[in-house]
Amino acid sequence: MKRTVLDYALKIRLPLTLFVIALSFVLTFYISRAERDSVGYKPEQPIKYSHKLHAGQMAIDCQYCHIGVTKERQAIVPSVNICMNCHSLARKDKPEIIKLTKYYNDGVPIPWKRVHKVPEYAYFNHSVHVNKGIDCESCHGNVKEMEFMEQVKPFTMTACLDCHRHPKENLTYLKNVNPGPEYCSACHR
Repeated sequence: MKRTVLDYALKIRLPLTLFVIALSFVLTFYISRAERDSVGYKPEQPIKYSHKLHAGQMAIDCQYCHIGVTKERQAIVPSVNICMNCHSLARKDKPEIIKLTKYYNDGVPIPWKRVHKVPEYAYFNHSVHVNKGIDCESCHGNVKEMEFMEQVKPFTMTACLDCHRHPKENLTYLKNVNPGPEYCSACHR
């Protein structure tokens, strides 16, 4: 019996194509998962900024440096200008402040390495969460005790849905927080 092109396509090419597609999805899932689930990620920063000192001992509110969290989608990583509000006068002779001052005088932004990142395909709005009374610690951990910032909780769909479904069990501070939306388009736009 003579094989036709259709037989060849159905018996060899179609399964091979489906296998390659499935393998691509599996690899993409696991590679992106490793990227998203970066608990313990603590990059070395260009300036050794102590959250324990500033947010903890000095009790500087997160929103002083991370401006816009009540109005913007993203919490802004502080610019050198914000740091210089205090350090144009305070502790100017310390090595890290000397580095900070050089960035300021040269007009160069500090090349901070981002620690917390929601995957590109997910929409997250800081202002919605902050304005509902969810404190920074709920997602970022006890920053007041961190010498250097690190990711302590996973930013995965599972973690977000768990919090949306059971906010009273997952949030460290509440002001009348009800379960959050669970429909796909709330986060995937």
